[in-house]
Amino acid sequence: QVQLVESGGELVQAGDSLRLSCAASGRTFSNYVMGWFRQAPGKGREFVAAIGFTGSRVYYADSVKGRFTISRDNAKNMVYLQMNSLKPEDTAVYYCAAGTGGSYDRIRDYRYWGPGTQVTVSS
Repeated sequence: QVQLVESGGELVQAGDSLRLSCAASGRTFSNYVMGWFRQAPGKGREFVAAIGFTGSRVYYADSVKGRFTISRDNAKNMVYLQMNSLKPEDTAVYYCAAGTGGSYDRIRDYRYWGPGTQVTVSS
C-alpha cells in the first residue's frame, strides 16, 4: 500500500509558475514509477508527466512539454511537478499516481492515487 498526498495547488495568473509536490508513504518509494495526471471540469483525466524509478527517464504530454518538469527525490519520498508559463487551459485538479510498470501514460497502469490538488490559472 502506498499513500500519496499532493500539495501546492493554488490560483495563479497566466504566465506564472507553480510547483506541485507529492508526498508518498508506505512501501518502498523507489519501486514505483510516478506520474502526474490532471482532470479539468467536464473532461476526463489525462496524462501530464511521468518519471521512472531512478529519475533518469521522464515523459511528458505534448501539451506541457517544454513548460513542465517532473522530478523525484527518493530519499525524501517526494515527487514534484514544476509548472512554468502556465495557461488558463492548465486549470485542473492535478493528481499524483504510483505504478509498477506498463505504459507510463495509461491511467490503468497506476495503482495508487492521491486525492488531488486544484490548480486554477486565470487569464
